[in-house]
Amino acid sequence: MELRVLRYFLAVAREENITKAAELLNVTQPTLSRQLSELEDELGVTLFERKSHRIRLTQDGLLLQRSAREIVELADKTKAQFAQEEIISGTISFGCGELMSMSKLASIMADFKRQYPLIHFDIESGNADHIKYQLEKGLLDFGLLLEPVDITEYEFLRMNIKEKWGAFMRKDYPIARKKYMKPKDFQNATIILSKREAVRNEIMNWLGPYGKSVEESTTFNLNYNGMAAVRQGMGIAISLKLASTYDDVVFLPLRPALEHSSVLVWKKNQPHTKTIETFIEFAKEQLGN
Repeated sequence: MELRVLRYFLAVAREENITKAAELLNVTQPTLSRQLSELEDELGVTLFERKSHRIRLTQDGLLLQRSAREIVELADKTKAQFAQEEIISGTISFGCGELMSMSKLASIMADFKRQYPLIHFDIESGNADHIKYQLEKGLLDFGLLLEPVDITEYEFLRMNIKEKWGAFMRKDYPIARKKYMKPKDFQNATIILSKREAVRNEIMNWLGPYGKSVEESTTFNLNYNGMAAVRQGMGIAISLKLASTYDDVVFLPLRPALEHSSVLVWKKNQPHTKTIETFIEFAKEQLGN
């Protein structure tokens, strides 16, 4: 299975048309069709459903598409890493949760780019599980993760900003006039929670005995989507305070306060390019580590 053929496959999957894909790839249509047929023969599966002038991926094709994207992305990343060995340049990729500490990381990145202007940053948003998966696959260089999280497989720097939890609710809720929320204020409430089990456990532990009385209406993995449910009156979201504000929604801190740290992580025992090593040392200085 050649990398070139995987690129052909991804182009056809994206365009859903062999003629258009062939034009973009600068190959003839018969050549492209033959390469796809040979790929199907090699794998022993049918990758496309061919209907009129449009083709779509089969279930096997969808499975290959996911793997092919990772293979091609990793190959491109590896090539770029060797190209940037001699100078501080190229792309540094981050997977980041929605955290207040992102502002500090962005400040570090901006200072680093001022010193090394040939650097390009790529930021991918997601929850901790998604980011760790991408780190393990070698598709990300760094992850910004909210604790509690298992970081035994990573080197890390602890960010110097505390992440604070609170309750997001519509302004027309009677309790929205409170200054803060205690566990008993959630008794019999309808709540909206993160999908991450570690986070859910922390919140339920904070709620104590009142956690048994709450009704969970919705789960989410990114704050913006959770706020959409709040605005529609689907419940009170217990989530992290961010710099963002939302129409018709108020934030009330929790009492006693529930706070966590966040960590910038990268894989242990792994050789790095000069660019990545330079960024790690730069971040250590900026964070006082």
